[in-house]
Amino acid sequence: MVGIKLFALNGNVPLAEKIAQEVGVPLSPISVKHFADGEVQVELPESVRGADVFIIQPVSDPVNENFMELMITVDAMRRASAHLINVVVPYYGYARADRKARSREPITAKLIANLLEMDGIDRFIAVDLHADQLQGFFDIPVDHLQALPLAGEYFREIGLDKDVVVIAPDHSGTKRARELAEMLGAPIAIVDKRPGDDNVGVIGDVAGKHTIIVDDMIDTAVRVQDAYAALQENGAADVYVTATHGVLSAGASERLAKLDLKKIVVMDTINIPEEKQLPNFVILSVGPMIGQGIKMISSNQSIHPLFEH
Repeated sequence: MVGIKLFALNGNVPLAEKIAQEVGVPLSPISVKHFADGEVQVELPESVRGADVFIIQPVSDPVNENFMELMITVDAMRRASAHLINVVVPYYGYARADRKARSREPITAKLIANLLEMDGIDRFIAVDLHADQLQGFFDIPVDHLQALPLAGEYFREIGLDKDVVVIAPDHSGTKRARELAEMLGAPIAIVDKRPGDDNVGVIGDVAGKHTIIVDDMIDTAVRVQDAYAALQENGAADVYVTATHGVLSAGASERLAKLDLKKIVVMDTINIPEEKQLPNFVILSVGPMIGQGIKMISSNQSIHPLFEH
């Protein structure tokens, strides 16, 4: 890995350390400070001239602060004559604002992509974007890594591949549910909740079955709460939940704590504070996967083997 430098900003240092361990390259020193008024100051103690740099930073809470750290660091790298600037964004904030759902509404996910390209990045590496088509917002190479195989492997290891049904919490989540179901050799069911309708139903047979609700993120956990209630009413034996990104905002942990969930399986794309974690949390690391991806990208190999399961 000659010529590679890895940099961790403040968003998720523990994950960056796992990535560095997998790559076999120590994290390079960087100073990211905040002035009293919130301004960000970035300093690079060592030269990056001619280096292929990888900047690791999720755009998670505090979203705007973490994004500005990333933007300013990219500017510092470019002005310091880095050869290639690769940004590793395990969680892409603003990804849900990917279209105009109402009049006079911004498409913020596209704006973020524009800003990153304007800043001078050469490659964008993400994990489980909210929608696959977000890759089209960039005119530079995008490597979209997928964490769902990690969840599938975990459920197989605990023997949850018999008498199990994978649950899409709404109709838009059917694709993700089908992918996990194929890994487990299981059928799928869909929670049917329509806007403005308090009645929540289930399309599919879940009676007496182990069930796994799968989503790309858990934000407020209201969707998990509704899906859990529907599964209980339809006679599910027990309920598991898995999602890539544990956003856990607006009292999500408190909502989840009130549900009799067997396991809540999330990835470490976001550094979840201890006070938000519950006893039934299982946090799987995407660090080895991202580290392998960086090694493949740096040696001009295909990253397709990472998607095989």
